[in-house]
Amino acid sequence: MSMNVVRRSPLSTVIAVVSAIGLGAGGLLLGFLLTFLGGGILIIGFGVEIGASLGLVLSLVFVQGVGCAGVALAYAHLRPEIQPVVRDLLGMAPDASRFSIGVWVPTLRDVLVVIGGYVLAFGGALAGAFALSAYQVATGTEIDTGTNQAAEVGMSNPETLLLLIPASILLIGPGEELLFRGVVQGRLREVFHPVVAILLASTVFAALHWFALTGGSATGNLVSVAILVVPSLVFGTSYEYTGNIVVPSLIHGVYNATLFTLLYVTIAYSDALPAIVAG
Repeated sequence: MSMNVVRRSPLSTVIAVVSAIGLGAGGLLLGFLLTFLGGGILIIGFGVEIGASLGLVLSLVFVQGVGCAGVALAYAHLRPEIQPVVRDLLGMAPDASRFSIGVWVPTLRDVLVVIGGYVLAFGGALAGAFALSAYQVATGTEIDTGTNQAAEVGMSNPETLLLLIPASILLIGPGEELLFRGVVQGRLREVFHPVVAILLASTVFAALHWFALTGGSATGNLVSVAILVVPSLVFGTSYEYTGNIVVPSLIHGVYNATLFTLLYVTIAYSDALPAIVAG
């Protein structure tokens, strides 16, 4: 992690919160802008037709790869040069603390945390989904939740899910965790207690996924975001506990890969499942 001492100077706290939210949102925004730019160049400059699979590849490369991972690594690298300038402009005393994102080959303890974290993340998401379903049955109300854009593409083109499964582990998990746990949570950790930093980073991470939802009511999408907070808390806790960004990256990646695998099996074998169950 970046440091162990918690400082609560009002100005440093405000700067930390603003920069953390800005970096998280900025990484995603940069990725989306590059995706549209790259797609536009392919269409206008080369006459390439952007289908679902190619569009998904562009999104993965630019959003999770360049946007999330790129912004996280750039911040960690450039902070020693940026921080003194910002503090000088604001009339703040120099700060000798260092910011780093811990990364190493997982130890046996790390592997056990990955396994336990995956169970907790997936179990928490399932519990949230079941609680929502039980509430709707008990009250007779229907809450219209939105659909994740990647999942929506997968439902229309199931073959793209076969791309998303390995991409979850190789690109989505590492990219998003570098940004939201390595930088956003790490930045908040400098001025808040670890519990507060985890809660804030998890809330920011889940809230920004609102923009990845299509359809659904405002209430339904809020519920979807709330359910996402549960696995996000697991990701954040695992990073705080181990200090190794590889751990939440693996938990996140395998968690997403499981969801995409289940979605693919449901779509690809929906006609055969009733016969298998009856058989």
